[in-house]
Amino acid sequence: MSKWGVEMAAAMPDARRVLRRVQVGNALAAFGAGFTVPFIYVYATTVRHLSPGVGGSLFSIWAVAALLVLPFVGRVVDRRGPQAVLVASCVLAAVGSVGFGLSSGPVPIMLFAALFGAGVAAEQPVLATMVARCSGPADRSKAFAFQFFLNNLGLGIGGLLGGLIVDPSRPGSFQELFMIEAAMILVLAAVAGTVRLPAVASLTVASSAGTTAPTATAATAATAATAGEGYRALLRDRAMTGVCVLALVLYFSCYGQFESGLAAFATTVTRVAPGTLGLALAANTAVIVLGQLLVLRVTGRRRRSAVIAVVGVIWLAAWGLAGLSALLGPGTGAATAAILGTYMMFGAGEMLLSPVLGPLVADLAPAHRLGQYNAAFAGVRQIAMVAGPAFAGLMVGLGAYTAYLALLGACTLGVTVLALRLRHRLTDVQDGLVAVETPARLLEREDAVAAA
Repeated sequence: MSKWGVEMAAAMPDARRVLRRVQVGNALAAFGAGFTVPFIYVYATTVRHLSPGVGGSLFSIWAVAALLVLPFVGRVVDRRGPQAVLVASCVLAAVGSVGFGLSSGPVPIMLFAALFGAGVAAEQPVLATMVARCSGPADRSKAFAFQFFLNNLGLGIGGLLGGLIVDPSRPGSFQELFMIEAAMILVLAAVAGTVRLPAVASLTVASSAGTTAPTATAATAATAATAGEGYRALLRDRAMTGVCVLALVLYFSCYGQFESGLAAFATTVTRVAPGTLGLALAANTAVIVLGQLLVLRVTGRRRRSAVIAVVGVIWLAAWGLAGLSALLGPGTGAATAAILGTYMMFGAGEMLLSPVLGPLVADLAPAHRLGQYNAAFAGVRQIAMVAGPAFAGLMVGLGAYTAYLALLGACTLGVTVLALRLRHRLTDVQDGLVAVETPARLLEREDAVAAA
């Protein structure tokens, strides 16, 4: 075995160990978030006696803070490495969580909400970069899917335990929740922020013509050569801009509606009990958790663009089922079942997306700009998460529920169209159609050649 082969063999188990630490840290942070996210509005309005407007604006403050920091996060990750950025963002989010739980006036609460939002937003592209660095093209889909699975599992368990602790008549119970979340965020910093990641671009994809292995020096030179390009180079990447446009429509038409328009439609038009929304979210999470690893068998044999196109069709059916719930009779068992089915169908779409979107961005990004690509993707997602509730609030305020469902149905149909058009901008490898050789297979081939 060559010297390069020996180095690869030694690096592979290290990369797997690092990936496990990153994923465990992310799961624990999600577990902590589950303690607080469902109860933030109640805490702000019931315990701190803020106006409903201020309570509702906290989510917007998080989003705005995220949009302010994300453009800088990608550059720093690529230049300084993801670990330092992860630790800094975790400390920022932990300070925001503690301050949010201890503050009483609207100004300090909004200030700490902004700190928390900025810290949590910075964590997302950093963790995506770390997962991509620790996985190869052949096993990247599985790594991202497992990350998504653990994230949802942590949120679900944290939410259940938080519901057992929280007590509106005991304000201190809310503070306990924020302390738990801050502790879990710091655990993420300790577990994932101290790992030693594999070198950037230490291995490239093997082609039929042979194998190449750029050195760390080459990667460093590439980073220096493109350091001044910033996001202008990304905008010239037609495939990546296509993914960003697609992601904008995806997140606007689903994730941006969960806690706003869809919840308002279910309680106002379908007239389900408020407690049913909690059951619907649990059903959504159950679909993701139970089916996440099984869906890899399906997505692993299909083009990524085709999988995303199918998600658009599933979500179109989900919005259609939501509309049907209004025709089945307000408050009836059938209408409630339709709402539960809507949330479960959205979960099925999310389940299909998780092994596709993250790896697609990672495979599009040059190794020395992986942080910028992930930050840009996170920024687009954040814009959709701001625009989605704002659009829902406008339509709900007007009582235009029919138009609301029709426009979102058009958006999900647009997801399918955009995904099919994106196919023409992707290579077969980027689209997940061509199997990529793993380091283990490359080592086996090298040994076979040496033996011959």
